[in-house]
Amino acid sequence: MAAPTIAPISVALDDFSGNGRVATPALLGAMLRAAEKISDLIFSPGRPPQVQVYGQMIPVQVHGLTVLSADDTRHIAADLIGDNKQAIHTLREHGSCDISYGLPGLARFRVNVFIQRGSCAVVLRVIPTNVPDFAALRLPQQLTEITKLRDGIVLVTGSTGSGKSSTLAVLLDAINREKYYHIITIEDPIEFLHNHKCSTIHQRELHSDTPSFAHALRSAMRQAPKVILVGEMRDRETMEIVLEAAETGHLVLSSLNTMDASKTVERIVSSFSPAEQKLVRERLAKSFRYIICQRLMPKSDRSGRIAAFEIMKANSRARECIEKGERENNTLLDAIKAGEAEGMQHFDSEIAQLVQDRVVDLETGLSFASNPATLGQELAR
Repeated sequence: MAAPTIAPISVALDDFSGNGRVATPALLGAMLRAAEKISDLIFSPGRPPQVQVYGQMIPVQVHGLTVLSADDTRHIAADLIGDNKQAIHTLREHGSCDISYGLPGLARFRVNVFIQRGSCAVVLRVIPTNVPDFAALRLPQQLTEITKLRDGIVLVTGSTGSGKSSTLAVLLDAINREKYYHIITIEDPIEFLHNHKCSTIHQRELHSDTPSFAHALRSAMRQAPKVILVGEMRDRETMEIVLEAAETGHLVLSSLNTMDASKTVERIVSSFSPAEQKLVRERLAKSFRYIICQRLMPKSDRSGRIAAFEIMKANSRARECIEKGERENNTLLDAIKAGEAEGMQHFDSEIAQLVQDRVVDLETGLSFASNPATLGQELAR
């Protein structure tokens, strides 16, 4: 795929700091103006500043900053971190840290600073200033039913960069607009900013507002929320409290870096000891409401990317598969295929439709399919 053309960027002298360096806010603003649909900004020693557009890495020419040095990336990292002592400690102790950063009136970023070869590298994910809606993300319309749920667990899963945070933001915003609830989010870092609408919403950021997901979740149980959003279920303790919250009448939305419904269940169950796994299966089977998996694929006309969704909804067959484990001819995929009339859908069927509609080319569709051989045979017929 040919890279979009980006004109060189010239940064005015007024945009330089007192020591002759390009001021970080001016640099970020200039890079954002380089192209439309920028998803990430990347700063790496030995490379020019780069932006990512539709998954393609593109160098940006900045006057006076042709190639970044280790000092350049260290200064950029320091400017972004500022006086956040917890982030500085985490970077020193663990080699990476996550923070949020904003350019007033222009953009917000989810920032990861990490150490590589003894120097700093920085990746900034651009967060839209406005929460998108169902149409903008092409979310399946049946997901609007989530706003009617009273309790249980809704999981959005997929690989890093597949748009999980955006999907969660849309679902949360729909609840915020329709229900008079108390909503608490726990995020690392806060991405989309939600305003009070019909609901009252409080957003807590890891490290600056709370030391851990688990601590914030336990506190949330005493803060009378109806809906809790947990940015990501990373460990056993967080999963345990999410199950507990769902069992006590809360609606919990969260995410996992897993590729489909089956691997999502496997990931949760395997986080517990063998002695606990039978009970966890029973609890998860009763408390889950939706598992939504997504894969972001490049369009055939190279105009952007489109998401394919797998949706598993709680019904008797899906609950049985989770509780008793998958067996031949009784897998979660079988349950999804059998539940199409209830609004369920599986990846390969959705990808096949995108290929047939020529939104995605055949090679791309096969590379993202769960079972490429079967999908290829189906499309050949």
